[in-house]
Amino acid sequence: MVTTSLSERSGSWEFMRIWGPLAAICLGTFMLLVDVTIVLVALPAMSESLGSSLSQLQWVADGYALAVAAALLGAGKLADLHGRRRMYAGGLVVFALASVACALSPGMALLIAARIVQGLGAAAMFTTTLSLISTMYSGRRLALAFGTWAAVAASASALGPILGGLLTQTLDWRWIFYVNVPVTLIALTMTFRYIPRTAPPVGDTRRLDVPGLVLFAVGAGGSVHALTEAHVQGWASAGTLVPLGAALGAFVAFLRVQQRRRHPLLDLSLFRRPAFTAAMLTIAIGEGAVYGIMPYTSLWLQSVQHLSPLAAGLVVLPHAAAAASVAVLGGRRRIKPSPRRGAALGLALAGLGVGAEGFLGPESGWPVLVGGLALSGVGMGLIFQVAAALALTSVPAEHAGTASGTYSTFEQLGYAFGVAVFGALTVSTMTTSLRGEVTDPAFTARTLTGGGADTLLSHTPATQRAGLEHTFHAVFATGHNTLAITAGFVALAGSALVLWLSRQPREECPAAPGEITGTRSGTADIE
Repeated sequence: MVTTSLSERSGSWEFMRIWGPLAAICLGTFMLLVDVTIVLVALPAMSESLGSSLSQLQWVADGYALAVAAALLGAGKLADLHGRRRMYAGGLVVFALASVACALSPGMALLIAARIVQGLGAAAMFTTTLSLISTMYSGRRLALAFGTWAAVAASASALGPILGGLLTQTLDWRWIFYVNVPVTLIALTMTFRYIPRTAPPVGDTRRLDVPGLVLFAVGAGGSVHALTEAHVQGWASAGTLVPLGAALGAFVAFLRVQQRRRHPLLDLSLFRRPAFTAAMLTIAIGEGAVYGIMPYTSLWLQSVQHLSPLAAGLVVLPHAAAAASVAVLGGRRRIKPSPRRGAALGLALAGLGVGAEGFLGPESGWPVLVGGLALSGVGMGLIFQVAAALALTSVPAEHAGTASGTYSTFEQLGYAFGVAVFGALTVSTMTTSLRGEVTDPAFTARTLTGGGADTLLSHTPATQRAGLEHTFHAVFATGHNTLAITAGFVALAGSALVLWLSRQPREECPAAPGEITGTRSGTADIE
């Protein structure tokens, strides 16, 4: 019995030695990706509690994603230079402290600022996840690790609204941030116990490209700011054109700086590899098209359908289940995806699914969305499965941190620009639909998209309330249909682009996750 007990303990320790690092990485990944979408169903509650405009609600979602995107490239470089475990653990600490600040925020300004800091911590974590996996596993274990990570990533983004609805309804919207603290403590404990310290490259003379980092942040932040303000100040106003022009100038300067740098923040030479470029396009378009319209789907579910936050989150459950199932099956069956078969098919399915959500009518109920949500979940599950593997296996091992940061940057940029663009499109479409129906269509559209339908109805005479409510239902349906069909078209166009790209001559043919050879040993860069 003693021998059996010792054998069991030895087996358990060996299992955790192998898979403990993956568990620690996946726990942090789940937490930081959940926080991208967990706020979606809580937006109406935040608006009611703190008072907010559509632009402020957009920044609660976009501020986090933009901070992640802007910091990822620099964090990836720092991780390569100073150690990936150190960067991951530091990110966990910043993320937890910022989460507490979000929960304690007395107003929208402080909440948005805390969300931006939270995004900086998330960037430090996110930039190291794929590079840690790619350097600690090889062969079949790497295929399984990628599949598990993809399943966690797919389910996290999709389960965010469900968890947000549960916490908002049973406790308070602030608990969507408080819950991060105990999860962070568990992740930190597992990180220091199971992930070995990574040794910085000997004699590496690379330095962080600070000018490039600033220019990229100005470009990304300025462009999203212009998009979120356009529906308030007008597309031709100085408040829109000035930040948009500054953002475009910053992006141009950023590219020129990267071309001249010996050790650039964004290695533009990586985009000469068709597989890497296909991976970046796939994740950015998928995130923007599918998750970029979800804030407005949530508003329709709660403002028009009058669902509770939890019920609104549960409507998305078919999407979450489909995405996670596809990612898990892909890892277990060792699917060897290519840009043509994997990324293009994933975008096509995601486009068809989100497009199927664009046929709402004034009297439609939430079940109309279920089929499209499930199909887009299948597409996103496939995208999460193939895009990360393509990005990491198409570059040399010493650039794993930079590639991981670039991949995650495009993922968050896709989401941030999706929310901003579709927000502007929503207000524009609803303003047009309201002309002739209300005295101030622009103000009414902004109020509706800020979750203020009930407020508008409460100030309407009782005899006119039923007719105005029907008008709001029709306007919401038209706005949502425009978003969904547009997003579907973008995803299908992206699928065709990835197909075309995958036919171009390759610099190298990346191995599939299960076929990686000596460049990534299970102990590479591990002390």
